[in-house]
Amino acid sequence: MNPWLLFVVSVLLLGYLLDVLVALGTLGRLDRELPAEIRDLWNPERLQKSREYIRTTTRFALLQNSITTALLLGFILAGGFNLVDRAARALELGPIPTGLVFTGLLLLLSGLLNLPFSIYVTFVIEERFGLNRTTVRTFVFDLLKTILLAILLGGPLLAGVLWFFESAGSLAWFYCWLLVITFVLVVQWLAPVVIMPLFNRFTPLPDGGLKEAIEIYARQQSFSLQGVYTMDGSRRSARLNAFFTGFGRFRRIVFYDTLLEKLEPGEILAVLAHEMGHYKLRHIPKMMLASMVQTGIMFAILSFFIGNQGLFAAFGMEHVSVYASLVFFGFLYAPISTLLSVVFNRVSRKYEFEADAFAVRTTGLAAELISGLKKLGQANLANPDPHPLDVWLHYSHPPLLERIRAIARLQDRQDPEVSSQDFGRCALCNRGITMRDRLENSRRPDLCRWCLAEETSCGCADE
Repeated sequence: MNPWLLFVVSVLLLGYLLDVLVALGTLGRLDRELPAEIRDLWNPERLQKSREYIRTTTRFALLQNSITTALLLGFILAGGFNLVDRAARALELGPIPTGLVFTGLLLLLSGLLNLPFSIYVTFVIEERFGLNRTTVRTFVFDLLKTILLAILLGGPLLAGVLWFFESAGSLAWFYCWLLVITFVLVVQWLAPVVIMPLFNRFTPLPDGGLKEAIEIYARQQSFSLQGVYTMDGSRRSARLNAFFTGFGRFRRIVFYDTLLEKLEPGEILAVLAHEMGHYKLRHIPKMMLASMVQTGIMFAILSFFIGNQGLFAAFGMEHVSVYASLVFFGFLYAPISTLLSVVFNRVSRKYEFEADAFAVRTTGLAAELISGLKKLGQANLANPDPHPLDVWLHYSHPPLLERIRAIARLQDRQDPEVSSQDFGRCALCNRGITMRDRLENSRRPDLCRWCLAEETSCGCADE
């Protein structure tokens, strides 16, 4: 057997066996008794639903992985890549357009293969467990928009990479690296104002105690914001989420409308402070820099495999090309990619702990952060007790129990003055208004608790 083919097949089979081990480990832990710290997260009915959801999704993912791995192996051994290359070359275009057609056909085949699985997950599994709110119309339009974006954004990027490897000689990998870095930065800059609004509607957070507390907290942390927005995440799912997006002064906070429905103001601010912690602790640029370095290394290694005759023979190809080299290199790079993802996930989990600590240190809302995380885990049917191998391989966030334990330790040491610091002055008596005053007094966030109590007792609140 061709040694390159043996390597590719071995990588695919070992990756599949590793996924099987993770799935079996996950299924084997579902009946364990939960640790005390998260035992109150679900009542018996909710816990049973969560475990059934995990059991169902894990089994379905294992089935999908088995089918796709078998079909991919069959496609390779039957010379499927060569058949696609023949179809692309039959159009008699130049090397770059032919490469675009070749890649597009492969993506089309992959998309058609995965489409039934995506439909089943969305409209059967997610629907069964009350998580899906996507309509067929939304699903179809999302799919069409995704394809259009892939053509408009991915097409020129791939064309540029092919052109450099066709024309730029030994430094082609370096120029491709610069091209991809520039592309990623531009897309991230455009995403909040151009790309994301194609899929969701963003509306400014209504005025009130929560918005004012967020703005004051951001100013205290010297964190510039373009605005605070809600996103209609409920159009597609019942899951809860919040995130930052954008660069510099264009940064904006986005809350899913589902999160605003389920969490209390203090919990929302604590979650926000966690996300802000990632920026203040420079986690985002550090991860971006590491990703850029990893991309450069990948392109440098790729340059040694462009036009490798043995690799093309392994896939039964009649013609050697730059565009097919990019695809085949993906199979060779898979083990390195897996190891790097393990490293990146480990660093990411460390950063999550640091962001939690930042939130507690700057707000004093340790209890609110814990309760907010519990509600997020409950609403999203998260696995309360994942297998360590699954965490090691796939988790970018620490398991809920580990985060709660770490926050609880911080809670014992937190400064009580933090949560009682002034967040402005009372409009009537000029006393300091605490964070909790603003969060709890949504009707009159401009008053301290004492003036609000007097206003209520004298009947002004009803006028």
